[in-house]
Amino acid sequence: MMSDVTMNLKSFQLEHVAGESEQPLLLNLRCHSKGLVVNACAHAVFFCKLLNTIRQEWSEKSPQTAAIESIGCNSLKVGIIGGGHIGKQLVRALLDLSGITAQNIHISTRRPEILSELQQLGVECFYDNGQLVSWADVVFLCCLPSHLLHVCSGIRATLREPCLVYSLVSAVPLPRLKQLLSYSAIVRPQYQCASHNFTNEWRPNGTITAALQDPAVVKATCPGSPKGKVTVNAKWLEAVFYAALNSCMWQHLSHQETLKLLNSVCFSEPCHVCVEKETCPLFVCGSFVNQTFAASLTQQDTFPWFDLTTVQLKETPFGQLLARCVHLQNHLAQLYHASFEAHTDSRMSLCPATADPSMVTCHESMSTMTALDVTGTESLEEVPHTDFETS
Repeated sequence: MMSDVTMNLKSFQLEHVAGESEQPLLLNLRCHSKGLVVNACAHAVFFCKLLNTIRQEWSEKSPQTAAIESIGCNSLKVGIIGGGHIGKQLVRALLDLSGITAQNIHISTRRPEILSELQQLGVECFYDNGQLVSWADVVFLCCLPSHLLHVCSGIRATLREPCLVYSLVSAVPLPRLKQLLSYSAIVRPQYQCASHNFTNEWRPNGTITAALQDPAVVKATCPGSPKGKVTVNAKWLEAVFYAALNSCMWQHLSHQETLKLLNSVCFSEPCHVCVEKETCPLFVCGSFVNQTFAASLTQQDTFPWFDLTTVQLKETPFGQLLARCVHLQNHLAQLYHASFEAHTDSRMSLCPATADPSMVTCHESMSTMTALDVTGTESLEEVPHTDFETS
């Protein structure tokens, strides 16, 4: 059994205060490491908060789930496999910033006894990966790459839809994860460092939570931000929204109910982006599926269950929309920032928008595109994706 060899080495801990005597190279490495962890935790928080907000919004609107909502059973349940450095930082970020309570976060680790601090906060810690997967709505893989084969073989038989797997294991590509798990509902962010010269922008002498309470740090972690020295691939954001569609599909929401719910969560009124527009841009069916498939849907039909690995490896209608619509990019950046501004609340403090697709130029242009269907890999072409920018 492997242990964290850096556990008692203070200079390797992100909370360790850098002294003036530290070599610039070591400080740069620590800032680089801190930047990666800050970004990973920030994006995980946004992902969980979006899914949790959608669940809560639907509970409010649905009389059938009112009783469930009243006892808090409809909150997102988050499981984390791995109680090492990344796993512990992720738990703290989720507790402090996502609005998800400790009772809805469980950790499976080989050494639960060393997580007494998290247990005192109400987080359940144990060692049973299968039990964790059968309970959770979202499972974060935070284990070492050398442990991944063992972890995947242990949970493969337990994984069932609609559980989402979110991998923070480096050096293991998405196709390999899909093969190891025999499962397709996987989200795997990929990070790229735009600079090898890291300074103190990630606040290396503080906690992850403290860093993400700094608006400048949140802005730097925003997907597509040109100012970020650590960037996440554009396909990650696509996977986040297709995962949200899968969540709605599993709750038997029609595609129209799903679109109304997404628009309610994602677009605010009044809107700082649309100061000269009457309404915000709104999602329509063609934002996520090709026009032929959209035309075949009846009012009561749900969206299909999307293969998230295909979404991240192939071209998608939503990816095409993001690449061409800067206005939408700006709105999603606003949504991202708002999710951290309201970190003390479990909701995203965004007001419902009025649905009028005829006023949305981005979506009108989408109807003229040859949108690719992501419900099956055979109809997809493999083309490189293009990162989008926010302004």
